[in-house]
Amino acid sequence: METREFTIHDQIENAVILCPHLNQSGIQVRTHGNRVKISGKVGSFFEKQMAQEAVRRVVGVEHIENDLQVKWKP
Repeated sequence: METREFTIHDQIENAVILCPHLNQSGIQVRTHGNRVKISGKVGSFFEKQMAQEAVRRVVGVEHIENDLQVKWKP
């Protein structure tokens, strides 16, 4: 059985995917060392905050740039 060490980028993507409050299809994650930028579109300010909280919980993240845009659904 092959084991693989998850990078911080992998851990962040998993955290976003597993967050029950998010429709992660519109969220992109970029990392540079311990710095993270999340971007894309979400449906509410709540989702924007929940995405940031999911990223914040990942061990090793030191800085988050939350560039998510809220796109209201009529």
